[in-house]
Amino acid sequence: MAGKRLRPRAERRQAARSEDRIARGRERLARLDPGGVPERPIDVESASQIEPHAAATACLRCEGANRLKEHAAEIVGGDRLRIVRMECARCGTKRDLWFRIMTPLLS
Repeated sequence: MAGKRLRPRAERRQAARSEDRIARGRERLARLDPGGVPERPIDVESASQIEPHAAATACLRCEGANRLKEHAAEIVGGDRLRIVRMECARCGTKRDLWFRIMTPLLS
């Protein structure tokens, strides 16, 4: 016996809830990646690398392009970090990426 058939609107709501659960899972995983939290910043050699790296990052929910909203320097736990605040141009999801500028060691 086949499962109960849902009406079209109920099917859309069910699909939207499922997509939302998947997107929340992606966001939780992204916090574990480098740059997701201040404790795990992305290491770059200069400030000029930060914005192109952030712009190349796709939205976690819809895989659309992110717009740069703010690029600021903050001190977190004694480390001077850069934070890039972005917003998806398509769905409006906000995301922060953390960076640390590593000065090259002179030999």
